[in-house]
Amino acid sequence: MTPIALDPARVAGWRSTWDAMMAGFVPGMSGLERALTTAVEASRNGPPARVLDLGGGPGLLAERLAARWPDAAVTLVDLDPVLLQLARAGLPRDVGVVRADLTSAGWPARTGAGYDLITAVMTVHYLAPQAIRALYAAARDALAPGGLLVVADLMPDDGLPGLMRALDPAPGEAAAELAWAQWWSELAAVPEIGLLLEARAEIFRERPPAGFTARLGWHAAAARTAGFAEAGALWREGRHAALAARRPS
Repeated sequence: MTPIALDPARVAGWRSTWDAMMAGFVPGMSGLERALTTAVEASRNGPPARVLDLGGGPGLLAERLAARWPDAAVTLVDLDPVLLQLARAGLPRDVGVVRADLTSAGWPARTGAGYDLITAVMTVHYLAPQAIRALYAAARDALAPGGLLVVADLMPDDGLPGLMRALDPAPGEAAAELAWAQWWSELAAVPEIGLLLEARAEIFRERPPAGFTARLGWHAAAARTAGFAEAGALWREGRHAALAARRPS
């Protein structure tokens, strides 16, 4: 789709609001980012050279990772045409932006391989179980030896079912839901984004979100089946957690 011109100040505002919404949906997001950056730096004894952010949306995480590791090649992948437009308009030029469908076997051909870190934050709940398994296998192949996959999403702890119910919804989640609706409503009022919203609606008619939720143990088992040498919990905040899986060296 042909890029469109958007006012930079409005793009910055939309991206900032998105970041605040994600913090409402995922309590402790800053702690997650500290955990994943610490893990990859420790595992490599230094910063990564190549980073891939799957389902990166408008690119806030990719931007922060690029700022932390200025010599790294950072690439964002998404399918949503609206979010891709905001990423292209708002990200530094040296951060790559790739349109790809993570449910398709062809996405790794668009991104290449040899990554030291692959992230997927609030991405896999859109996918069905078999698609997640396939994604983990493809991510394993896209990593360099010893590379890390970090997947953060809704992953309740099945050893604490009562506590998990008590934590549903998370503090701030209701406000984030309202902000989400308002955010998309504001974009719908921007004529330049109209065609992108139509394209987005068509994509999600063909690929409705799966809304799949599984405990972290399920994800760890799927990662090991996909060929990862190690897989386990890197971070947890309430019902959300992050899986770290390491490709064999």
